[in-house]
Amino acid sequence: MNSAMTPIRVLSAGLGNMGRSHALAYHENPGFTIVGLVNRSKVAVPEGLEGYEILPSFPEALKELKPELCSINTYSDSHAEFAIAAMEAGAHVFVEKPLATTVADAERVVACARANGRKLIVGYILRHHPSWMRLIDEARKLGGPYVFRMNLNQQSSGPTWATHKALMQTTPPIVDCGVHYVDVMCQITDAKPVEVRGMGLRLSNEIAPDMYNYGHLQVLFDDGSLGWYEAGWGPMISETAFFVKDVMSPNGSVSIVMDPNAKSDDIDTHTKTAVIRLHNAATGPDGKFLSPDEDLKMAGEPGHQELCDREQAFVLKAIREDIDLSRHMDDAVQSLRICLAADESVRTGQTVKL
Repeated sequence: MNSAMTPIRVLSAGLGNMGRSHALAYHENPGFTIVGLVNRSKVAVPEGLEGYEILPSFPEALKELKPELCSINTYSDSHAEFAIAAMEAGAHVFVEKPLATTVADAERVVACARANGRKLIVGYILRHHPSWMRLIDEARKLGGPYVFRMNLNQQSSGPTWATHKALMQTTPPIVDCGVHYVDVMCQITDAKPVEVRGMGLRLSNEIAPDMYNYGHLQVLFDDGSLGWYEAGWGPMISETAFFVKDVMSPNGSVSIVMDPNAKSDDIDTHTKTAVIRLHNAATGPDGKFLSPDEDLKMAGEPGHQELCDREQAFVLKAIREDIDLSRHMDDAVQSLRICLAADESVRTGQTVKL
């Protein structure tokens, strides 16, 4: 185990939006030292990362540099392979979501972490956001069963649409984004998911014929809770009601009230909550509500880079304090299982029983 004083040697792979942000987090945190960056091609990097060598091959960099931590921020289809190689080489792993592109591969990664005694942290960034932690806490106080209503649609063009098209070579939006919000549902209810339904539509001829850029899933839990999640990417996607985060129960509801001027292609919009509204369903003898809605103003929220900094600070803490990540890993597999079941339902037209 790395001593509390010695910086952890990290190899960071992938220099897309998330990869650059995580690499900056390692650069700024004295608990880490970057031994190398990996990307298939030479790309421009933000200030602070210019001094690091960019290597083209993850397996070769892993073998040559012998890092203590590998940060895997590549496309989803390489996550499982790279994570297993890193842990078998003795490194801990941070891997962006989704953990893998199949449930079987996700389970192999988790089994490898357990067999090798390595830490495996999956990039569920909302778990490190104080406002989302408050939302989950307030929803749990309501008690179930729950109705979860969530979406994140992104009207994308230019470089953002190009990024979305690249992501859709392997992963549809309801899987890539869906794992975040299904994870939130699963943190609120301890019930087991039992059934998933999915619908999807290809709204662009710029993506593969077997891919869809709009999707919708429904998940049913064994306590009667149910949830839906919707995700769409592309220049045709509407900005109307693009961000809905709403939880209802017999006792009331808790909702994120979005800034009316927010835009769906602003990455900070995807995590900031602005206002959390609490609604109590209790009524008096006259049938009227006993208390007005309460708005919690979420001032001073962390932006995207600060969230990445917090996430990597947790990685450091997990390694140095030997935190038990069993529930974290199991949750990552469960949210992926639900979203992949939704994708299966889209493609077969059949309900999937879990």
